Parts: sequence; C-alpha cells; structure tokens
Amino acid sequence: MRHLSYFLSFCLFYFFVIPHGKSSSISAVCVDIINQTCKTCADDSASFNYNFCLTSLQTVPVSHAANLQGLALVAMELALQNASNTVSSIKELLINATSFDSFAFACLEDCMELYLGAVLTIVDSVGAFLSENYINAKLWLSLVMEAVTTCEEGFAEKKGEVSPLTKKNHDLIQLCNTALCIFHLLTHAIPS
Repeated sequence: MRHLSYFLSFCLFYFFVIPHGKSSSISAVCVDIINQTCKTCADDSASFNYNFCLTSLQTVPVSHAANLQGLALVAMELALQNASNTVSSIKELLINATSFDSFAFACLEDCMELYLGAVLTIVDSVGAFLSENYINAKLWLSLVMEAVTTCEEGFAEKKGEVSPLTKKNHDLIQLCNTALCIFHLLTHAIPS
C-alpha cells in the first residue's frame, strides 16, 4: 500500500503542480485554493464540513500549490490512507476481541470485508479519475460511502451496541464527500 501512496504523490506533483505548457481556468493559482474549495463546497451543502475539509487538505503540503484536480487526488489519497489504517485497526480489534461479544465481533468481521472492498474501490476511483472518467470515479467513491455507512449501521442493529469505528467511519465519509464535491466543481468548471 505504501508504494501506491508514493505513486499517488508522484501523480499529484507531476500532473497537477508542475506546469506542462497549457494553462486553464483551473490551473494552480496563488490564492489559497484549499480554503476557496472547502468554502464553495460548504456553501453548496449544509452537510459538508468546512473545517474537516480545510484541516484534512492542509495536512498535505503540496495541496497548497495544487489545482482542483490535485486537490481531488489529495482527498482520495487521504481516503485511501484512512481506509487502509482502518483495516489495520479492525485487525487489531479482532485479534484483541476479548472485550467484544459475538454480535460486535461479527460486526467487526463485516466491517473488515467492507473496508477491504473500500480500499480496492478507492484505488479504482483514483484510476478512473486519472483517466478523466469522473462518472466512474464519483460512482466508486459513493459506493465507498455506502460501505462505510453499512459498517456503522451494523452495530446499531443491536440496542446499546457502540461501534468502535464511528470516528474512522465518519472521517472516511467526509474525505469521500470532499473528493466528490471537488469532482462536482471540476465537471462544472470544464466545458463538455
């Protein structure tokens, strides 16, 4: 997984930061594109978390010099890191499962399957995005959000059961939501 992260960082730097002789209305500009993008997304949706978007994207230094495509790639890379880290966390929880009853253990196993699928789906979404197939990239990130929601809802099926993955699930949904909003901005900024 670490090799994929290096590949995504290279793609981000090469394709979306280094000028390649053509300019566009969405190329890197001197304004703080992270703030502008997060604000636009928050203005368009009451459920969009401006602070989460801003804080997340700012953690990747190259994002300050990226254009919209670069920011979308940063959001997807962060989503991939989150999903991969969550797989590791679930493995640890399953190994040390003495504090979980059989219901919670089964939920964790379901979440493991869902998250393993989510990792692969995010990789597919990145590939579609790099091919400028925004429709499939959007679809696959939406599927990731559904999988994460299913994971969280599994725990809620038993009254009083608390998911140990709530924050991780929430964060992945927010990262996917950030990427989806940027996709929306891209598809409305680029004439078809």
